[in-house]
Amino acid sequence: MTEFDIVDAAAIRDGRATDAYFERTEAVLDRAGRNPRVVAEVTADQFPDGDFELFAGLKDALALLEGRDVDADAIPEGRLFDGGPVMRIEGPYREFARLETSLLGFLSHASGMATAALDCRAAAPESQVLSFGARHVHPSMTAAVERSALVGGFDGFSHVAAGDLIGREASGTMPHALSICFGRGEQEAAWRAFDEAVDESVPRIALCDTYSDEVDETLRAVAALGDRLDGVRLDTTGSRRGDFRHIVREVQWELDARGHADVGVYVSGGLEPADLRELRDVADGFGVGGYVSNADPVDFALDLVAVDGEPAAKRGKLSGAKAVYRTADGAHAVGLADRSGPEDAESLMGPAIRDGEVVAGDATDLAAAAERALADAEAVGYGAE
Repeated sequence: MTEFDIVDAAAIRDGRATDAYFERTEAVLDRAGRNPRVVAEVTADQFPDGDFELFAGLKDALALLEGRDVDADAIPEGRLFDGGPVMRIEGPYREFARLETSLLGFLSHASGMATAALDCRAAAPESQVLSFGARHVHPSMTAAVERSALVGGFDGFSHVAAGDLIGREASGTMPHALSICFGRGEQEAAWRAFDEAVDESVPRIALCDTYSDEVDETLRAVAALGDRLDGVRLDTTGSRRGDFRHIVREVQWELDARGHADVGVYVSGGLEPADLRELRDVADGFGVGGYVSNADPVDFALDLVAVDGEPAAKRGKLSGAKAVYRTADGAHAVGLADRSGPEDAESLMGPAIRDGEVVAGDATDLAAAAERALADAEAVGYGAE
């Protein structure tokens, strides 16, 4: 037994993190002396339907397949898709059969969260957007949450250990608990203590809605920190929020009236894309939590589409290995892999693993994935109002 309810990396790598019927399938095939060479594809929709989602989770999926007797092709992380395969695996079926559960989990969960992040980025393309959703998920999932948010175009995130894993520094300043620890009416003491204690590289952003009106606390923070104040954050609970846009505009007005228009105003607390659209012209940035971390996973499935060189598929699935394309007009297209694609179309799938070795290039590079996501969003009109 482990201290926490966490399936460890060894169990995932060894294929123990699987559904029981895959173990039984392996036993049956072993007893029958069968281990056909197959082509398997990971898909969410068979044909393009115009409902785009963002691909993520490939880095972990390739780590799972690395060192096994398989070849794999995949679209890079950060590409939008709306039909056809996102990944194709070829090799002896028993080489990867029991890995299906974990493979789909890596891709489904990350792609759902990355898609939600892109929803937010599309809603506020010029704003700073940070991921604040780690507290909504099991701690073992936090790096996947924050990485998926970055793939979807977020500027940063809050979770310290996740940052250690993905090589990025976490962001964040103060919670309401800090002011409460100093006591009602002592918000200035809390803000000054923060200013004195934290590293100079940390922005001086005061949380300004703990005990009193947002404008009141904002002006008190300005008086307390003066030119050292970089911004204020408003995280007012929904039950006390009222017309949040009006509140933000009022804060901006009163700062400007007193010569502090350079003080940024940031908002957080249960925000969704519609809120970002409503506030993007009056707020300087956003902290988004549950909309990303609680996103529904993409409903990927892994299906055999060829066995020993012959097309094969279950009812309702398309047999044969396929290719996917981005056409010149920004659409998605699916065709058989051994046929020519649409004229002037870009092939989206590329080599990811050959003979068990990862050869994916920048397909899992985080910065490149975020760039691809923004470029694809523009190409297909993702999130257009």
